Amino acid sequence: MNAIILESIITCPHCGHAEKEVMPADACLFFYECKSCGTMLKPKLGGCCVFCSYGSVKCPPIQQQTSCCTR
Repeated sequence: MNAIILESIITCPHCGHAEKEVMPADACLFFYECKSCGTMLKPKLGGCCVFCSYGSVKCPPIQQQTSCCTR
């Protein structure tokens, strides 16, 4: 089994700012405020969390091929 990656780079679709963040291993992150422009990011339609929608690495539950948190 592959090691779970807990760092992901979130890129804001509004201003293009990229920020490295540590993902929680046991929770989903549904909202994320861009540190550059202040836009509040929410998961895209069909995305389980902001990491799956805007991150360079999918969230830990998806990496483990389990279901992500429900909303």
